[in-house]
Amino acid sequence: MAARRPAKDQPASFTWTAENQAWCEAQIRKYPEGRQASCVIPFLWRGQKQEGWCSIPMMEAIARQLDMPYIRVYEVATFYTMFNLAPVGEYFVQLCGTTPCMLRGSSELREVCKKVIGDENHVSGDGKFSWLEVECLGACCNAPMVQISTKDGDHYYEDLTPAIFEDLLAKLRRGETVKTGTQNPKRHTSDPEGDNTTLTDPSLYDGSAGEPLREIPNSQPAAPAE
Repeated sequence: MAARRPAKDQPASFTWTAENQAWCEAQIRKYPEGRQASCVIPFLWRGQKQEGWCSIPMMEAIARQLDMPYIRVYEVATFYTMFNLAPVGEYFVQLCGTTPCMLRGSSELREVCKKVIGDENHVSGDGKFSWLEVECLGACCNAPMVQISTKDGDHYYEDLTPAIFEDLLAKLRRGETVKTGTQNPKRHTSDPEGDNTTLTDPSLYDGSAGEPLREIPNSQPAAPAE
């Protein structure tokens, strides 16, 4: 894995929004005195959702808030790859390159990212996109796929082809709504393509396929007489 280092250009300061400040205070109250450092991961995640990435001023602010050494916050932020150490685009594309996706065409999707967005870890000129190749995102049966993160949430786009993926990015750039999940019209969620072919007999679900339930005799030994 490549070394994870914070961006060279850092903001001058970090401040929570009023909503997030209230959220942080509520989280701290869940922990006994002296155990507030347990909030460091949810605080970093909340901060990333607010700013799009985790800056050094954010880490310093969280360290003061949780009364812990700054280096401990820095260690967490640089260890977990879910934390962005540099600014990302409005749409942060995480391309899965693990074996199932690789076998199903993730290399071609990588070329689309280079064509439409630019180099990896690069924010496009309009600020709309950046991308990163990541490890397994857990949608192997619908490979290849990407996760696209925004401040509003993280969404999966599955069963991609280069043409579908490029069209999807174009629609997002134009501000259009794009269907999440599988992009294969023949597939429902992660089911096989087409109609179900197994476990379709209604008797499997109404109880008529099996023998009637029988009362099981009590096998416990009788209590000894007084």
